[in-house]
Amino acid sequence: VEMPGRGLARERLGEGVVEVSLDYLGGMRTVVGPASVATPGALAAYALASERYGLLPWREVVAPAVDSAREGFALPPTAHAYLTHAHRAIFGREPASFRALHDEHGELIGSGERVRVAHLADSLQAIADEGADTFYRGDLAALIADHVVAEGGILSRRDLAEYRAEIGAPVRFRLGDWGGASAAPPSIGGVLLGAMVRLGADLPRGATWTEALVAGLIRIQDQVLSFRADRLDHAADFGDRAWRVFETADRRLLDLAATSPSTVHTSTVDNDGLACSVTISAGYGSGVMPPGSGIWLNNCLGEMELNKRGFQALEPGSRLLSNMAPTVARSSAGDVLAIGSPGSDRITTAQAQVLFNYVMIGMSLADAVAHPRLHVEPSPQGSTVALEPGLPAAPTGARSRAFEHKDLYFGGVAAVRHDAVGRFDAVADPRRSGATAVAGHERNRFGS
Repeated sequence: VEMPGRGLARERLGEGVVEVSLDYLGGMRTVVGPASVATPGALAAYALASERYGLLPWREVVAPAVDSAREGFALPPTAHAYLTHAHRAIFGREPASFRALHDEHGELIGSGERVRVAHLADSLQAIADEGADTFYRGDLAALIADHVVAEGGILSRRDLAEYRAEIGAPVRFRLGDWGGASAAPPSIGGVLLGAMVRLGADLPRGATWTEALVAGLIRIQDQVLSFRADRLDHAADFGDRAWRVFETADRRLLDLAATSPSTVHTSTVDNDGLACSVTISAGYGSGVMPPGSGIWLNNCLGEMELNKRGFQALEPGSRLLSNMAPTVARSSAGDVLAIGSPGSDRITTAQAQVLFNYVMIGMSLADAVAHPRLHVEPSPQGSTVALEPGLPAAPTGARSRAFEHKDLYFGGVAAVRHDAVGRFDAVADPRRSGATAVAGHERNRFGS
């Protein structure tokens, strides 16, 4: 997403701030409403990817989404769990948004019940028929921008019209006999994942997790994530600094560091040996749904962890930071892997642990995803280690908090592999709502 506000007077920035606090995942604060809406980039990216790599006509690509919107789609348990906290404070702010998620008595619909969003199918059909351009420069763009600006936001028609998808150089890494590529800056996720993978090459290996391995993972996460908090989050030259961090992700980074929700993911591989990894987020949601569109807009300007320099502090046209780290990899044997996860700052730690389990320890893909995880939570008062049950204890003296069961806090890794002899293996993380599916005639070869 991109910072909007092109052509607007600077005094418009910072208006219309609506802060909400939710008792979600232990408590969170975010900014919602029209002022929190950043320029969306996903549709432009999809259109560019489809043009460069796709085999199907654009209309056929979008058709399943149109059908789902027209028929209604089941509310997943994970989304329902979040909405029990946010359905009024965020998604109850506008009539069309409220109606989409509540029954005739004004109560939040239940998990598994059908969500039917008025006008969403029509908007998606227009995108299918006219291309993504209608979202950025057509009638849909005018509908969205005019509503946001009228309500006090800064996303204008000009911001949408001037948005362009960009192709960046990916973050590349090696782990064992696998070569991987992850998201380029301004995604902070790909850089951190690459750094953790590089530093993890020296971790002790064995058939199972040991106390020494736990201690090593804690050390790496603490140093990399603390370095992010101290040196990257507030940097005006984030892109350059992020590349320098990754390029020095060896013992020098260890020494230097020691001194100093609404996200979804899909992983896909095909039997031509191609892999695609897509992570997308609307933040916690702004609650804004322009009348007649059926489209909920993001609150990415209001996600405090991604805007450490301040609310609406970037220059219009600047790309925002992202925790997301969609990743693809290929082994020397010709196997391909697509992997990614939602989960805010737990995205990179979840993916790094799954990659280490799969590549370095030799677990099956299902076991690598299901294995208990840890996550280091840096703070000025000292880091805390969050631990799922089933792991060896944290080192003596480490501050920790134990979870009673596997928890969506630790991400929701989706991983799928196609090997050189034509077998598929796909895993949806048991911590979150997810599913695996196969298209074509390969169903009998599906691994899980």
